[in-house]
Amino acid sequence: MDAAPATAEDTAPLGVTAWRDYDEAACALPGMYLGELELTGPVAEESDRLWELGARRVALSAPVDLTATGDLGAARRTVRALSLVRDLTARAVLVEWDLRLDPARPQDPGILSHLQPPRTLRGVPDADAALARWRAGHYLGKCLWRNGPGFFQIRDRRWGNLQRFTADEPHYRTAVDALAYGALPQSVAKDALDDFTEEHLVLHLGPLAWWVPYRVSRWTQEAMAI
Repeated sequence: MDAAPATAEDTAPLGVTAWRDYDEAACALPGMYLGELELTGPVAEESDRLWELGARRVALSAPVDLTATGDLGAARRTVRALSLVRDLTARAVLVEWDLRLDPARPQDPGILSHLQPPRTLRGVPDADAALARWRAGHYLGKCLWRNGPGFFQIRDRRWGNLQRFTADEPHYRTAVDALAYGALPQSVAKDALDDFTEEHLVLHLGPLAWWVPYRVSRWTQEAMAI
């Protein structure tokens, strides 16, 4: 099945500031500042471009606001920003971003705890404590997926214990491709979407459904230990 049809919002500009190092002191040295950049291409390509430019610390200019998903265009812009955070986290890039959850639709922030922790968190009770837990428990590889020969597997430790999900049905893999950068729910196989939603592997943002895990690009330890 196909993903949601493309619209102008698919490549709505995303403003970021980038540096060549993680450390603030190092970022102040000559040649480390990459400047303020406007990302207008597909997120996957822009993530690759930032990495190839040498970006290892990236700050998003605008907060990621999960309350701003009331129409398709707004939802696409929110999904676009979240996708950039996810894809850069997968590369172990230090992402500086701000997150507002929707208090009208209570959501456990743990669903996003595999992402680089935001600078600020709003929209949940006792947000400072929730953010502190996020920072204390974050590590690369907390919720990821990988391809195997004839199957794909998700490994999820967002809530402590390891949960593994393995699927060999081709339409499940097709669903992942559709959901990766946002899809209309009706464009995805219902059984796959229902299963992914039940396991908190998909986040519903207004009219769009978005794939939560990342496909890890850098291992911090041997793959067998993840």
